[in-house]
Amino acid sequence: MDDFITVFVTDLEGTRHEIQAPTDMGLNLMEAMKANGLPVKATCGGMAMCATCNVCVESDHELPEMSESEEDMLDEAFVLDIDGSRLSCQIPVSQKIDGLEVKLGKLTDPTE
Repeated sequence: MDDFITVFVTDLEGTRHEIQAPTDMGLNLMEAMKANGLPVKATCGGMAMCATCNVCVESDHELPEMSESEEDMLDEAFVLDIDGSRLSCQIPVSQKIDGLEVKLGKLTDPTE
């Protein structure tokens, strides 16, 4: 099954999910999580414009460097855990992320 990878996703309730994602379809992690039924809003549809697909990377995988637009969006977003935060729409599904462990991020409103 070289065409599939496994990613481990912990949801906001603390439940760990093992998801499978194909590497030959050009998907990103956000799309793979949504396809596996995880509650990812992804309001902008993967354009790095909303941060509603943010995750906290918990494993030691070497991920693609953050683009300027991803950095800007994370800087502007109210993200609880800044360290390790990434936009899942900016992480391509490939063999390089096989075994990746992430936790779904939670955005907060500072006025609450």
